[in-house]
Order: sequence, then C-alpha cells, then structure tokens
Amino acid sequence: MFFTLSKVLWWFAEPGNVLLFLLCIGGVLLFSPWRRAGRWIMALTVILAVFFSTVPIGGWMMTKLENRFPVATHLPERIDGIVSLGGIVNQFVSKARGQVAVGEAVERLTALAGLAREYPEARLIFSGGSGSLLKPGIKEADYLTPFLQQIGLDPARVTFDNRARNTFENAQLVRELATPQPGENWVLITSAFHMARAVGSFRRVGWVVIPYPVDFHTTGDVNFSFIPSFTGRLNGLSLALHEWLGLVFYWLTDKTDDLFPAPSGS
Repeated sequence: MFFTLSKVLWWFAEPGNVLLFLLCIGGVLLFSPWRRAGRWIMALTVILAVFFSTVPIGGWMMTKLENRFPVATHLPERIDGIVSLGGIVNQFVSKARGQVAVGEAVERLTALAGLAREYPEARLIFSGGSGSLLKPGIKEADYLTPFLQQIGLDPARVTFDNRARNTFENAQLVRELATPQPGENWVLITSAFHMARAVGSFRRVGWVVIPYPVDFHTTGDVNFSFIPSFTGRLNGLSLALHEWLGLVFYWLTDKTDDLFPAPSGS
C-alpha cells in the first residue's frame, strides 16, 4: 500500500506535472464563463515557470542533501561487506534493446567494483528490483551481470536482491541476505543526495552501516547563478524535491530513524 501510494502522490507533486495541470486548467477556463479565474491561473503558471527556471531552489535543496554525509576518505582496515543500492540500470530499455542501459548514477557500481578490488574478502550485495507500478516483473538486478563483467567485477561474487522496490525495502531485504554480525563493518554505497534516507532506513531496521556517498550533482557551494534554464532547473528541483518528500514520508511512517539522518556522532 505504501509503495503504490507513494508513486501516485509523487505524480501529483512532481513540479512539471503541477505546471502542466495548471496550464490545462487555466486554458480550459479561458473558454468558459470563468475566464477571469482562467487568466489568474495562467498568470500563476507563468510566474511559477519563471521562478523555477531562474531561482536555483533545486540546487540549494540538493546541496543540503549532498553535504549531509562527507566523502568517505578513510575506511576501516577490515571491511566485511559492501552494499550498493539500485537506481543505476534502466531495466526496461535494457530488455528492449538487448544491452545494458545505465544512467547517471553509474558511480554506485564503479565504486562497488573499486572497493571489491580493495577488499577482496568482502561480501558484495546489489539491491535493485522494480520501482514501476506498471511493470513490476522487470527487475533491475536481473540485467546487471553484463555491465559488471564490463567493469571487471565477477558477477559470481555478488549476491543480488531483485525484490526491493524502494529504499526501505532495500534495507529490510539486504539485512536478511547479509545477516550482519556484531562488530562487522559494512559499507553502503548510494548517491550522495540519497544517502540520508538510505542510512536512516538501514538504522531503522537495526543495522548501522558505513556511508559511502557517490554520484554528486553539486560542488557543495551554496552560491549559484540565476541564469534562466527551465529544463535544467526543473529537473534538478524534481530530483531534490522527491528526496526531501521521501525523507518526510519515511519519518511519518516510521521507516527511518530520524527526519534528516546525520553521520554517527554528529
């Protein structure tokens, strides 16, 4: 129920969909007795479009997320296991085209391969199912093997979870696969903007992991230009807003240990 509800609510909250909805409503009202209301809605749509394309609000939100967990420059001498979360391979395109289609978050896998070479005794787990309501049977983990071979990582060394549909299920299902023991050191790899929600979910299921953020989208500086860029700004806002709303809803539904999880000891 939570998974379905989250997908439906996000469709209505996504900034591009909000602008399209307002545009359609305003356009229809212009040809009705409520023309004045239609003009107001159209004006509001223009104002929001200009605001979203000029003010780097998405950049500010993303920077706050990415600065929450610092780059992992020092890891313990002994690493017992490494977990990489999905969101890397487009399994739908991969199936249709017959070759692996990877996205911007490919650093999650290249970091996994790098750490696997550095810690040859560590267990490796990749967690990625299907986050689609319409195509739940096409799982990301099932299309990963060829790309792992391309980057020099033996797929036989990796344990795959193809059931997780969201971050909390990542934490639950990976913990079942890993059965971590007291005193073990496990590294969690995911995109920097997603690390707070991921760490909070893992802590909520009783597992304290070592954050290893990758796939940064910002420099970490809060000073941004105000040069208009509608598509770029809107995409950035959508990505950041999705993560902030995820943090809020995870906290409200008891799927994270904190509203905005922080590094241990901070």
